[in-house]
Amino acid sequence: MKQTALQPDKTKRILIVEDEGDICLLLNLILHGEKTDIDHVNSIAAAKKYLNEQQPTLLMLDNKLPDGLGIDFINYIKKEYPAVKIMMISGFGASAKDLALDNGADLFIEKPFTREEVYQSVQTLLA
Repeated sequence: MKQTALQPDKTKRILIVEDEGDICLLLNLILHGEKTDIDHVNSIAAAKKYLNEQQPTLLMLDNKLPDGLGIDFINYIKKEYPAVKIMMISGFGASAKDLALDNGADLFIEKPFTREEVYQSVQTLLA
């Protein structure tokens, strides 16, 4: 059915920006079955291209990517796409958490994470 102004699409779109395939698979499995469309890219450049074409509700962002740091990408996202929620996922600990939140991330999860932690965080951000 075609989406109209009277029938808005209730599905939320999530973009995972992560270069580790196992993490992407795990996040997809955790979020499968929710009212979400999940897409995946593995670099900042690919995320910029995606954002130019579509605007996700939530962006799950790894910090260490092949073409830069996710923390440095947060400012760009918030400036260009202020409605997009950002969940930073990193194994760098408290220093990365503080910097990510200071740069505008809406939430930070440290690797390794639990299924419940991811699920509850996503529910909070998509509410």
